[in-house]
Amino acid sequence: MAFHYRFGPADLLRCRFAISPRWETAEAVRTLKLPARQGYHLPWLHGIRDAAAHLDLRPLWLLMPRRGHNPDFLSPAPRGPAVTFEEELARVRAADPLAAREEIRTSLACTPGALESETGRALLADPERAVQVLADLIEQAWHALVAPHWPRLRAILEADVLFHSRRLAAGGLAELFDGLHPDLRWSDGTLTLARRSHHDRVLGGQGLVLMPSAFVWPEVVGGFDAPWQPTVIYPVRGIGALWSRAAEETPVALARLLGRARADVLCALREPATTSALAHRLGLAPSSVSAHLKALRGAGLLEARRHRHQVFYERTPLGIALATGAPPAVS
Repeated sequence: MAFHYRFGPADLLRCRFAISPRWETAEAVRTLKLPARQGYHLPWLHGIRDAAAHLDLRPLWLLMPRRGHNPDFLSPAPRGPAVTFEEELARVRAADPLAAREEIRTSLACTPGALESETGRALLADPERAVQVLADLIEQAWHALVAPHWPRLRAILEADVLFHSRRLAAGGLAELFDGLHPDLRWSDGTLTLARRSHHDRVLGGQGLVLMPSAFVWPEVVGGFDAPWQPTVIYPVRGIGALWSRAAEETPVALARLLGRARADVLCALREPATTSALAHRLGLAPSSVSAHLKALRGAGLLEARRHRHQVFYERTPLGIALATGAPPAVS
C-alpha cells in the first residue's frame, strides 16, 4: 500500500515549495495530542502550557484521526510561496459548507464513536457554522501557540527551502525527492510515499507543492483528493536545534576570541538564517546582529545568499571550524 503521485511533462515544471503558517498551526494543535511528536518540542510545550490550557481544541482534535481522512478544506496548500496566516485563514472561512460537511463526516467516521458524539453531531447539523467555529479555533491556536514563535519557525522553514532548492538545481527532481524523507521514492515519473493505505493521484498539470514543517516530524504527510492541490509535507531539516538557545552552546574560548555577542551569532548559524531571525533567536536588536554579521562576513567566516526578497547568512568552512572545533574541509 502506498500513495502514488504520477507526473506528466507539465507537472515537472510546476513543482514548487511553500511555507504555511496555517499548516504549522494545525500541526502544533496535533502535536499537543500526540506524545510521539513531542520529543523535540519540549521547550515549546513548556512555554505555551498556560496559553494552551485556555483553548478548547476538542473539535479540531476530533477531525485529526490517527489514521484516516483529515478534512482538506482545513488544509488547502498555499497559493504562493509566502502567504500570510490571514490569507490562509480567509480561504478556510470561504469553504463551501456542503462540501465541508461531507469531509467532516468522512473524517469523523475514522474515529470510533465520533459520529455519535455531541461535538460530531453539532458539526454535522450546521456545517456553515461548523466552518466558522473551526476557523475561529485555528485562529485562536495561531495566536496562542505559533505566532509568538513564528519568526524562529519561519527562519528554519525558509532555510530548508533554500537548502532543497539548491539540491534541485544541482541534481534535479530525483536528487531532491531522494533527500526529503526515507518514505519517499522517485521512479519512472512517479513519486511514491510508503503508507498503510492507498492513494493514487495523476497530477494532471497541477504539479506538486512541497512544504517543510516543524511540527509534522517524524512523519511525512500526503494525500489531498481532487480538486485540492497535490501536496507533500515533510519534516524540516535542523529540528533538533529549533528550540535551543544558541548562547548556551557558544564555546568559552570562541567568545573570548570574537566577543560573546559575535560568537553567539556565529554559533547560531547551524542553518542559514536571516538577520531578523537571528535577532529574535538571540534576543538582540536587528541593527546589532547586522553589524556582527557584516564583521563575520568580512573575516571570511560567513557568506550571504539571496532567496527571493531575503538575505540568508551561513557559515563558511572556516566559520564552521571555529564554531564546532572541527578542522575545515580540504578540497
